[in-house]
Amino acid sequence: MQQPEARSGPLVGVLAMAGITAAVMQTLVVPLIGELPQILDTSPSNAAWVITATLLAAAVSTPVAGRLGDLFGKRPMLLISVVPLVLGSAICALSSSVVPMIVGRGMQGLGMGVIPLGISLLRDVVPPAKLTTSIALISASMGIGGALGLPIAAAVAENSSWRALFWGAAVLSALVGVAILLFVPDAARPETRGRFDFPGALGLGAGLICLLLAVSKGGDWGWSSTTTLGLFAAAALVLLTWGWWELRTRDPLVDLRVTARGQVLLTNAASVVVGFAMYAQALIIPQLMQLPKATGYGLGQSMLSMGLWMAPSGLMMMLVSPIGGKLSAARGPKTTLVVGSLVIALGYGSSVVLLGSTWGLLVITLICAAGVGLAYGSMPALIMGAVPRSETASANSFNTLMRSIGTSVSAAVTSVVLAQMTVNLGGHVLPSEDGFRTGLLIGSGVALVAAVIAAFIPTKDAAAQTAVDLEKEPAAARA
Repeated sequence: MQQPEARSGPLVGVLAMAGITAAVMQTLVVPLIGELPQILDTSPSNAAWVITATLLAAAVSTPVAGRLGDLFGKRPMLLISVVPLVLGSAICALSSSVVPMIVGRGMQGLGMGVIPLGISLLRDVVPPAKLTTSIALISASMGIGGALGLPIAAAVAENSSWRALFWGAAVLSALVGVAILLFVPDAARPETRGRFDFPGALGLGAGLICLLLAVSKGGDWGWSSTTTLGLFAAAALVLLTWGWWELRTRDPLVDLRVTARGQVLLTNAASVVVGFAMYAQALIIPQLMQLPKATGYGLGQSMLSMGLWMAPSGLMMMLVSPIGGKLSAARGPKTTLVVGSLVIALGYGSSVVLLGSTWGLLVITLICAAGVGLAYGSMPALIMGAVPRSETASANSFNTLMRSIGTSVSAAVTSVVLAQMTVNLGGHVLPSEDGFRTGLLIGSGVALVAAVIAAFIPTKDAAAQTAVDLEKEPAAARA
């Protein structure tokens, strides 16, 4: 049963805050990267696992949380997902060595499921007139949290103990849990629950760990090393076996027949490419801002200053989200995804003339953020327009996973480009200006590919998309 419109405001606000809180965990340790080896008394390679652990845990847990939400209710799973955010943050705050820090960061990654769960719950409890705008805002929370979390984390790290970062995250996560209890209603559950696919969860988790480890650490281990190639081979074997199992089990973790539908398949393909395009500038712009001015192209900004210059991009996503929702309601989410991808391409393309000043880089990030806000807000609407209500959370979680894979590949490709195109300055090897420009132009090209993929997504009449596709279940299911 849908809730009264008067409750939709607080509900959407709480779910958006939950998504932002989960996304903040991704950038929480960025200001500490250079200091982690000293803080944890370990090597730089071991300290890197503090970031990798969060990525892996989020990738594995997101589809699992989505399926459990479909089976046992989205509100209970939202509350369960908040628990590792609180506990993981507290463990990190108390850590003095690398192992408990990695454990805590992994637990923080387990909470990333709140974003697709929150998006999926909207379909059950938000009035149709506000659905697309609400979906767009929650979808953008991942980018908003990442952009706003960086300057906040940098300010705290520079002016207080690093432990305050994690204690603050623990308190914020706990407040989100209380807000979910108070303002988020329980949505209707499917009449037939089915069983949870444990073999499917283990298979997908193992395959993703192999794939993402190879992608994220290949640059350090060597792309032709036995370890990297072995992980890629293992990922291919495990994921193929997982797909075989999912097609034959009665209650799959991910219904591959549904994901093979044209609308879902191409939306997920576009999600991978948009995730790639979104993340490239997030890696390049901060480096350009912080490189010394002696390079001739670096801008010599501190970590805090860089974070403040990047923060407006999060606000831009917040401002653009309702516009994207209205565009989706009027013309269909497919149009919004195409427009968003083209705007991202424009943002990257503007780097041809805007590199060289902090204001120029700010304009690039704002244009790209506007495009990401439009694109990210449209994807869940496209997914929900093609899957039954009983698979909403699972399908959205899989879509979120596709975006994460795109960002991981983007990080690997961008790192390779910057590592291959370098200059020597005072005995230090640094990425060259041509390397940064090449990385940004690759981002523009990839965004154009996303627009082409999105243009071929098969959908119903745009005007009927929201009214029919997102609310196509029988009346009895909404009573």
